[in-house]
Amino acid sequence: MADVPTIHILKRPRRIWAVAAIHGEAERLGALHDALAQQAREGDRLCYLGNMIGHGAQARETIEELLDFRTRFIGRSGMFACDVAYLRGQQEEMWHKLLQLQFAPDPPSVLDFMIKNGLEPVIRSYGGMVEEGRSVASQGPVAIAKWTSGLRAAFRSAPGHAKLMGQVRRVAADDSEKVLFVSAGIDPTKPIEKQGDRLWWGGKTFDEIANPYERFMKIVRGYDPDRHGFQETEYTLTIDDGCGFGGPLIAVALTPGGEVDARLEI
Repeated sequence: MADVPTIHILKRPRRIWAVAAIHGEAERLGALHDALAQQAREGDRLCYLGNMIGHGAQARETIEELLDFRTRFIGRSGMFACDVAYLRGQQEEMWHKLLQLQFAPDPPSVLDFMIKNGLEPVIRSYGGMVEEGRSVASQGPVAIAKWTSGLRAAFRSAPGHAKLMGQVRRVAADDSEKVLFVSAGIDPTKPIEKQGDRLWWGGKTFDEIANPYERFMKIVRGYDPDRHGFQETEYTLTIDDGCGFGGPLIAVALTPGGEVDARLEI
C-alpha cells in the first residue's frame, strides 16, 4: 500500500486527529487548532478530511491557517512533515478542475455546477470575478484560459497555497491498515487504487457499509452531503456536523484501532 501514490500513510501513530470539512471557516478552524494544540500528545498525527475550502468566504485565510498550524504541529519534538495529511474533497477537486476550465466539454455548464456547489467564494477569494467567468465561459478556450490564468497566478502568488494543494491525497491510513480516512464516501467493491470520484461525491450510501473494507476495521469521513451529524456504525464514522452551513467544526482523536479517544467541537 505504501507504493500507491493516492494514499498518505501516517506512520507509527499514537493517535490520529481527524478534522472534518472546514468549508472556508478560517476563524472556527483557528479556534479548533488552539484547542487541539492543548490536547495533542507525543506521537499524535493529523489528517484533514477534505473540503477545506468552499462555501465559506475565507478560502485564503483557511489555507493560511492550515499552513500556520502545520508549522506549529510538526515543530514539536520528533515530528515530521509526513505526520500531517490533507485529503481531496469536492471543493479541492472543483478548484483543480476550474483552473483547467478551458478543457471542459461544456465550460458554461461546468462553471455553473461549480458555483452552485460552493466554489464562488473561492474564486472571489483569489481575485476572480464570477460574472466575468460566466461571460468568458461561452467565448472559447482562449478567453477562458486567460481568465483561469489570472486565477492560477493569484493562487500561486500566495506563499505555500499551491504547494499545500499539491499535497492532497485521495485517502489516508495508519500504517497498521486498520483505519482508513476518506473525504465523503467510498466504493466498497473496488480497491483503493481503483477508487474514483466517489471518494468525494459518493457519500449517500456510506452508512450502509456493513462489512470491513479490505483490511480496514473503520472508515472515517469528514463530509456528509445529507448533514446528519456525528454518526458511528460498526465499520464507519462520520464526523461532519455542518461546518460551513451553520454547524460546528469537529475533530476527533482516534486510536490505531479506530476508537474515539478525544473529541473537539468548535
